[in-house]
Amino acid sequence: MIAPPSTFPVFNQAWKEYQTLLIKAIAPLSADQLALRAAPHLRSIGEMVLHMIGARARWFSLDMHEGGETMAQLGTWDRKGMPTRSASELVNGLETTWQLMQEALERWTPAQWEEILGGTPDEPETFSRSWIIWHLIEHDLHHGGEASL
Repeated sequence: MIAPPSTFPVFNQAWKEYQTLLIKAIAPLSADQLALRAAPHLRSIGEMVLHMIGARARWFSLDMHEGGETMAQLGTWDRKGMPTRSASELVNGLETTWQLMQEALERWTPAQWEEILGGTPDEPETFSRSWIIWHLIEHDLHHGGEASL
């Protein structure tokens, strides 16, 4: 039986286009605009983008051991006590995580895509790399949508 062609390139291209639109929306924002919230109890626009960057970086760094020190450092950007970032810093964080993620995606073999990760005594849940990528896509879509409000 011949395996059907992968649909991942289509999804990855759409994710890249979403990232481009997000960057276009974030890049011109002032500090006051990045601090805007849809409601007082919700994250600001800047905090949502920081969370997107941090989540990408943590999944790649902590769970998949990808991206080295750069991803490890970016994974802390949305933690308490970290500095507020400018629009240009947010754009740089989005672009850097994107580049490091794409380098890994291009390098992985089919077996690596399905490799099961996790399962430690502290964190018994396990994930495949393909699940993590899907989760990051849905995570970006969710929080990017929130920021658009």
